Amino acid sequence: MIRIPEEIVQQIERHGETTFPEECCGAMFGQDADGVRTVTSIMEIDNSQGENRARRFLVTPQQYLRMERLASERGGALIGFYHSHPDHPARPSAFDTEHALPSLTYVIVSILQGKSAEVTAWLLGEKRDKFHEQELMVLKSERQIS
Repeated sequence: MIRIPEEIVQQIERHGETTFPEECCGAMFGQDADGVRTVTSIMEIDNSQGENRARRFLVTPQQYLRMERLASERGGALIGFYHSHPDHPARPSAFDTEHALPSLTYVIVSILQGKSAEVTAWLLGEKRDKFHEQELMVLKSERQIS
């Protein structure tokens, strides 16, 4: 399971909408305890994919190392990455499967005609051949609970 505060889900959705029709990407930081990941912050990453930014995103090895360092400095963990699928479902593509790491969560936001439509979370299987959908729990803000 992955738990993400509503405000962070909204940030991810806005990032996808502002980069539309290209894919956005970013890192997710937080805690990982007893099989439950909790996202506490995110950081937008420049999509380093050269020619096909509308259908691909790329996090370079240097960007990945920088995100690992930031997580350590913040006293947490690099939980995973998020990216958008412009005018496509929030499901992993074959390209996503080929380039993912099995220990990280991948959140995908579908952006249809410039507007956020669906947010899903995925974990690559140990054989690295397919993704498994993770339960995504959106944590409501305390302002709305009162």
